[in-house]
Amino acid sequence: MIDLQSNPIAVLGAGSFGTALAILLAKNGNKTNLWARNAEHIANMKASGINQKYLPDIPLPESLELFDSFKDCIKDVKDILIVTPSHSFQQSLSRIAEHKTGDVRLVWACKGLEPDTGNFLRNQVNEMFGDIPKGVLSGPTFAKELAIGSPTAITLASDDGQFAAEMTKRLVNDTFRVYLSSDLEGVQFGGAIKNVIAIGAGMADGLGFGSNARTALITRGLAEMIRLGEKLGGKIETFTGMAGLGDLVLTCTDNQSRNRRFGLAIGKGASLEQAAIDIGQVVEGVRNTKEVYNLAKSHQVEMPVCQSIYNIIYNGQDPKIAAKELLTRAMKVEGD
Repeated sequence: MIDLQSNPIAVLGAGSFGTALAILLAKNGNKTNLWARNAEHIANMKASGINQKYLPDIPLPESLELFDSFKDCIKDVKDILIVTPSHSFQQSLSRIAEHKTGDVRLVWACKGLEPDTGNFLRNQVNEMFGDIPKGVLSGPTFAKELAIGSPTAITLASDDGQFAAEMTKRLVNDTFRVYLSSDLEGVQFGGAIKNVIAIGAGMADGLGFGSNARTALITRGLAEMIRLGEKLGGKIETFTGMAGLGDLVLTCTDNQSRNRRFGLAIGKGASLEQAAIDIGQVVEGVRNTKEVYNLAKSHQVEMPVCQSIYNIIYNGQDPKIAAKELLTRAMKVEGD
């Protein structure tokens, strides 16, 4: 089993979730490196001992090493955790390949798919690195609660049993629990589509529809997740578990979710541009909406909830009209 001190791990991405995971890893005794592309951001973190921009008032462990040099961060590191936006995942892989000459094992916590194609991020890893040990972390986790040590559970899906066991050793403690899975497709897809549905849940609340409508939207959104997810090779137990239903409920019902807040603002009348500016971080669900829409179209799967959200974001449809069309659709048998 891996020795945490003599085998460092690099975390790429010093946003809220990347920083929270780096804090967890460092506190668990891992020799942990954290990288951000913005040198000023890293300098401020070094000077203040906190990530003022994304996790203010949460101290960084003294053992956590901070880097603005990509090359130095991954030097002599075998295990790399990527926590960048999904649209820059390919760029992260290219930079790793440029600087790494030895063995590498990759895990990512990016909740999205490949832009434009909708391919799984796993496919990008295989194309660039071949059949290396790999995994994906996803589940109902807000960065702030993770960083302060609130009880949290997450799913780790991997195609390599030893890597999964060693990553679990790095992550688990008295307040952080890891559920293992071999369903990389299901875990990746669940993490993407829940962002889309969360935008819809936020819109419904912004329009003043109430709890009944939000619950109906979550339930029918889960049905769409399962319907398309199984077509893509995912397992139903994944979609009814932590990385599916668990993450979906959390993201749709709590205002710590950027995707929910984005939808909430639109429902209250804000423009797409203003809603994004006010949040100030990447709203993954905007790109995920197009990715899921294209996948549903290519696989000929009916996805009325996701279709409505796509129409609002990409076709400029009025949210009130889209909601009315969604709620007045023809009756369906439960389970269809």
